[in-house]
Amino acid sequence: MGIDRAGVPFIVAALLPAGALWAFGAPGAAALLAAAAGAFAFFFRDPDRSPPADAHVVVAPADGRVVHAGPAEPGVAPDGRWQQISVFLSPLDVHVNRTPVSGRVVDIRYRRGRFLPAYAPRAAEQNERSEIWIDHDGQRIVCRQVVGVLARRVVCRLAPGMRVALGQRLGVMKFGSRMDLFLPPSATVAAAAGDVVRGGETVVATLSATPGDE
Repeated sequence: MGIDRAGVPFIVAALLPAGALWAFGAPGAAALLAAAAGAFAFFFRDPDRSPPADAHVVVAPADGRVVHAGPAEPGVAPDGRWQQISVFLSPLDVHVNRTPVSGRVVDIRYRRGRFLPAYAPRAAEQNERSEIWIDHDGQRIVCRQVVGVLARRVVCRLAPGMRVALGQRLGVMKFGSRMDLFLPPSATVAAAAGDVVRGGETVVATLSATPGDE
């Protein structure tokens, strides 16, 4: 298991003063900072995952608990008709995000916004977020990273034109957040509210073999 590079500055910022405090005879304070470094390492952990082989499945883009699965919530989805699966990440979940499908990245849309709790209904439309649009055999899939009260930044490492594999690492969200996934209406949703999912592995939907009416 590795550590996402976005966590390195946090870990170093805790370890350096911990070492200095230990050298100057303050082991208690040093231990607290060392514990903080360990907490950052845990938060930014990056375990390997094994995506399924089926080309038409959709995997969870993030670890966490499903808070919505079914027709898109009014005012939350992009224009058009969509199925929506939303996953809430607690600070204890793995925050490295993964591509829900294979295909070509056609657009990345970043929007500044508020920092409401990620589980709040208005968070998906008002919070700071990044949308990743992927074309999978003619079907558009949208993966939206949404920050929350603690998470104040999304990191997306994809760019338009890139080809991505199912379950590929796409970025990270810092300190508790939400991931919204929007699928064509022809997709068959396999997840349900309350499910606990693993990013890059848990199948949450199946796409139609031929593009449906989007």
